[in-house]
Amino acid sequence: MTVTVVVGNPKAAGRTTEAGVALAEKLTGAAPDHVIELSELGPGLLGWGDEAVAAAKKTVQASSLVVFASPTYKATYTGLLKLFLDQFEGGTGLQGVVAVPLMLGGGPTHALAPDLTLKPVLSEIGGTCALPGLYLIDSAWDGPELAAYAERWKPVAGALTALR
Repeated sequence: MTVTVVVGNPKAAGRTTEAGVALAEKLTGAAPDHVIELSELGPGLLGWGDEAVAAAKKTVQASSLVVFASPTYKATYTGLLKLFLDQFEGGTGLQGVVAVPLMLGGGPTHALAPDLTLKPVLSEIGGTCALPGLYLIDSAWDGPELAAYAERWKPVAGALTALR
């Protein structure tokens, strides 16, 4: 099983990355094989044909499970993540990939954002989105919510990725 974390935070190696990696580890029992910091792809995300973006896309498509992690901006995921997701073909771009939406925010106001904004896009491009989205308060992302979510959904993630 190949596990990847895609981080849509404009600031690399922050809490969003830490939370994405921790969620991947708790869902699979191992560190992710790849962590893609979209901020490092820079202007290549603004068009099509960039080699680094194409390589990141191939990594995601070859993964069994991908945690898509983003801070919450204006009640939704970042434009950086949107630019990356636009690189995937509709309906088949994430075919065979178990996609897990994860968002961090400053307060509980946007707790539905992963399911209402990010999950539909992941589904539209072909991701298997059987797990509910996870929203964490960024100042306490490593609290009991992450562990409880992983404990509840680890068997489902395992069963889905075993089919791949």
